This record gives sequence, structure tokens and C-alpha cells, in this order.
Amino acid sequence: MRVVLLGAPGAGKGTQAQVLVERLGFIHIATGEILRAAVREQSPLGIQVQAMMASGQLVPDRLMIALVEERLQQAGDRPCLLDGFPRTLAQAEALTQAGIKLDQVVHLAVPEAVLIRRLSGRRVHRPSGRLYHIDYQPPRVADRDDITGEPLNTRPDDDEATIRQRLMIYQAQTVPLIAYYQQQALQGRTRYVALEANQPAVAVSAQLLALFPQQTA
Repeated sequence: MRVVLLGAPGAGKGTQAQVLVERLGFIHIATGEILRAAVREQSPLGIQVQAMMASGQLVPDRLMIALVEERLQQAGDRPCLLDGFPRTLAQAEALTQAGIKLDQVVHLAVPEAVLIRRLSGRRVHRPSGRLYHIDYQPPRVADRDDITGEPLNTRPDDDEATIRQRLMIYQAQTVPLIAYYQQQALQGRTRYVALEANQPAVAVSAQLLALFPQQTA
């Protein structure tokens, strides 16, 4: 079982990925972790990656696909969740051309206005890293850390202008994957489903887990 979660920043991919890992034993294959592991293990691919990263180059899609394929082979028969790849239409097409089959593509759909509210409402206590949200997990005293009483801050990437820029990049780069995987599903090459993720996380999790009855049995 190989699964990809699609969704904009703030859609809840991280939360739902953790559900699949903890409840169903999915292996979480994150591109950042793959790159770090390859470099750490000094595999032939890792040596190439290390040289590129050291010189400030972006890791090309062909190499990322080779790393993903290597990690999937290491996972054997265990279910896997791809995180952060594919991110663009070119990557998705290259993944298909490489013969790497995805069993399920899940789109976490959330209106843009809700995404902006979710992201702009986050607050952090910088010394400890404790996170809050003004709507979903508010501190006991507004704008104050529950433990120390010190001020909470908004992270630089959570101001509204930055959020809108991130959403524009998502629209341009990742939204085309939705139509691509819908077409793949029509051709019987994968399964595609859109979940209404503008609801409590536990409700989204229940819908997500229902997609994998064999794993939950």
C-alpha cells in the first residue's frame, strides 16, 4: 500500500499522516528524511546528493525518484506514505514513468479562507517551541504561554502576506496533480478520493481510516 496525501499548507496533512503512522503502521517517507538518511549512510545515491547539496544545487527529480524507489524497496510489504513528493506535475509524471505505482491518492480539501485563518492563527512560545492556535488551541491567557506567562509570537511564515504567497505557489505547482491523479484513477492506475477536511481533525481521521479497511481489520 503506497499512499500520497495532497493538500495546501494548513490542510492538516501532518496531522493525518501521523494518524496513518500511529494507527496503521505506515512508514512515513518524507523527502527531507530520505535525503538526510542517504547522506548519512553514504550510499552511492547519498554521495551524489551530498555533493549537490554541498554546492547549493537542487536535487534533480530523477535522483529523488531513485531515492524514493530505494526507500520503498527497503520498506518491503509495509504500507508507505509519501510526504512532500510528488510536489509538481513533472515529478508525478516521472514517478509514473519510473513504474512506481501509487495505490491511493487522498486530497484534503479546505477552502482558502479557512487555510488562511488556520495558519495566521498559530502562535508560538519561542524559547520552548510550544504551539498554540487562537481558535483551536488557545492559551489560557491571550497571547501568553501557559507555563511561563511569557509573550507568544507569530512565526514569520505565518503572516497573511506570506501565507497567500505560499498558497499561490501551491496553486501553481501542486493543484495540477489533482487533475492528473483523477485521470490516473479513471484509467485504473490508482484510487483517488477528496476528503472534506474543513472539519475537526478526528472527523477527517475517521474518513481517512475508512479508506483502508484491510489495514484497520
